[in-house]
Amino acid sequence: MNGSLVHLYQTQRSKRALDVHRVGHQSWTTDNLYVESYHEEILYYTSRWDALCPYIEVNEEMIAKAPRPFVVYAIPPDSRFGVPINDKYGMVDTASEAFWNDERRARKFREFDKQYKEFTYSEQVIPGKDLNFDDMIELGGDHFEKYWIDDREVEGFVDYVQDLDVLVLQMHAPDGTLVLTDVSIVLPKYDQLYGSFCQWNRDFKNKSPGNYACLLASRWAAKHGLRWYNLGPVDDYGYKSLFVTDYEPIYAMALVDPEHPLATDPTSPLKIDFRPEDLNRVYRNEEALSDCAA
Repeated sequence: MNGSLVHLYQTQRSKRALDVHRVGHQSWTTDNLYVESYHEEILYYTSRWDALCPYIEVNEEMIAKAPRPFVVYAIPPDSRFGVPINDKYGMVDTASEAFWNDERRARKFREFDKQYKEFTYSEQVIPGKDLNFDDMIELGGDHFEKYWIDDREVEGFVDYVQDLDVLVLQMHAPDGTLVLTDVSIVLPKYDQLYGSFCQWNRDFKNKSPGNYACLLASRWAAKHGLRWYNLGPVDDYGYKSLFVTDYEPIYAMALVDPEHPLATDPTSPLKIDFRPEDLNRVYRNEEALSDCAA
C-alpha cells in the first residue's frame, strides 16, 4: 500500500472512531465502547458503563460494532434485549411500612443511629452534567483502585449521568475525618435510586459504614418519593440482606464463540452467570441468532 492510500485509510479510520453513537443515557464511539476484562488470563470485553451504572441499553448497532467476546450486564428490565442471569438486584421498598417496622431492622437501624450520633452527615444532589472525571476520582478514587475499576468505566459513569441527578451522601467523624462517601444515581423512569458505589474509611470498619450508607440512602429515597432503593447485585454481598425486601432479575447478554475459552472454562463468569442455551441469545423473547457470535 503506497503512502497516499495509507494516509487515506488512517483518515477514514480516525473519522469512524470519532463518530458518536447514542442509546439510552449512553454515548459511545468504536474506540471507547468497551473495556478489556480478564478471567484468569482469558481476555474478553465489557462495556464502559459496566462497573458503575445500571440498566445499560444496547441496540443492533452496538452489537455489530462490539469486539468478541462481549458481555453486557444489567440490561434494562423493559428492554427487548438480554436474558435473565443467575444474579439479581436487591431492592428496598422504601414505601413499605413492613420494611421500616420489621423488629430486627428497626433495632439495627437504632444501633446505627446511636453509633453515628456525634458524626456529621451531609447530602447533596448534583446534576450529572456538572460532574467530570476529576470530581469522580475525588469522590471515589480509593474505591475505584481497590476494586480495579478502570478509568474508562469512571468516564462511562460521567457519560451516563449527563441528563440525570447524582446523590452524594457523606459522613464525617467528630474530628473531621471522612468516614464514608456514598454515590447514587436518581432514576425517575424506574422510580428508584440506584446505589452506584460507596467508599468508606477502613478505620471505622467496626461501625459498619457500608450498612449505614444503605440506610441513609433508603431514607433519602423515601423522603423524596422514590419507591425503590436499588442495592445493586446481591448474590455476593450477604450484608445487603438486612435491607432487601424484593428482588429484580438482572438481564444480560454474552456474545462469544462457543469454542472460545471463556465459554468452555468451567470457572468462567459465563458458566456462573448464564445458562448454556442463553449464550449468544440476543433478543429476550426470540431464539438466538445464528451469526451473533461471528
